[in-house]
Amino acid sequence: MEYNIDNIYSVSQISSYLEALFNTDKVLQDLWVKGEVSNFYQANSGHMYFTIKDEDAQLKTVMFRYKSKNINFELEDGMEIAVHGYINVYKVRGEYQLYADKIVPEGKGTLYEAFEKLKKQLKEEGLFKEEHKSSIPTIPKKIGIVTSPTGAAIRDMLSVVDRRFKNVSILIVPSLVQGDKAADQLVEGINYLNSRDDIDLIIVSRGGGSIEDLWPFNEEKVARAIFSSNIPVISGVGHETDFTIADFVADLRAPTPSAAAELAIGNREEIENHLDNLTRRLLHNQKARLKSAKDSLNSIANRRIFKKPEELFINKMQRLDELSRELKWNMEKKLSKSKERFIILNSKMDTLSPLKTIKRGYSITYDQEDNPVTDIKQVKKGDKVKTTIINGSFLSSVEQIEKDGGLDE
Repeated sequence: MEYNIDNIYSVSQISSYLEALFNTDKVLQDLWVKGEVSNFYQANSGHMYFTIKDEDAQLKTVMFRYKSKNINFELEDGMEIAVHGYINVYKVRGEYQLYADKIVPEGKGTLYEAFEKLKKQLKEEGLFKEEHKSSIPTIPKKIGIVTSPTGAAIRDMLSVVDRRFKNVSILIVPSLVQGDKAADQLVEGINYLNSRDDIDLIIVSRGGGSIEDLWPFNEEKVARAIFSSNIPVISGVGHETDFTIADFVADLRAPTPSAAAELAIGNREEIENHLDNLTRRLLHNQKARLKSAKDSLNSIANRRIFKKPEELFINKMQRLDELSRELKWNMEKKLSKSKERFIILNSKMDTLSPLKTIKRGYSITYDQEDNPVTDIKQVKKGDKVKTTIINGSFLSSVEQIEKDGGLDE
């Protein structure tokens, strides 16, 4: 037998090739499969292994623990179920199998698909974002509850309110909580409470039930009414494992109706204890601040400056004396210098004074216009002149003029 050696593949290569084919097939990567459970086995790890089958075929299925913890019913052989997940190859055994992420009793797969579709849509619109959620009032004065007035849920909530805080006022808005008309009545109840001005908090609630029973709380109109509410809304629907669209949109999700009442109303005893603690802390802080202020005041009052206020001026007075002495010394020094300068200048002036010259026997002659005669040309024969000597002056008449070199007749 002839064959081409290049066409030989290993088992691993074939498994990887098939795995790649499965991964690229859109149908096999997101599908619901329905059938009967057989050969169910849950390992110690929490992982579940079983086969789903019909009259003509069977499909091995595995659901890992982190996915299976969301199942709220017991899985057993013979049960008709719908399983959501993807199909891929288990290489170790060369088998393809279904990797499950959701399991519901048969007939509920369609509802889960609708649930996931609406959940995705509203999430993309931003209705689940924390930034849109309002804070729950610590002690609401009046709570509006939209629920069935005859169900166990309202009795449980009223019991919690009566036990924890009797003074809170409750307004019950009756509504169907299952069936085709329930969604419209829930919306009407939420809108009615928003039309009042005395409601601080709204609770939308019902007890547990099947997915069909809880379906009104998965309706888009109910979700949008909760989102549009101007009053904070707590959802308390079903049991702890039940999740509805209302839970994601509400400002706060409670696992049960009773828990919703507990979250809405603080325990009176706890609040009173908290107030007592706050009062004690306030008094302690006030006393501490008063003592601190008193100690500070005593510290200031005991300062030397307040006991002997005159000491405030001691340094000032001493400085004033110093400045006064400096001023007097500077004035005397300046006056002494001025006096010395005056004497020097006076001596110079005395040396240059005409009177000094006159004392030595000289005289000064003035012409008729009282100008000192310094040039012989200033006078002529017959002019009257005045002569000043050391002890007076006299008038005379020019009789004769003598120039250097001879007489001027």
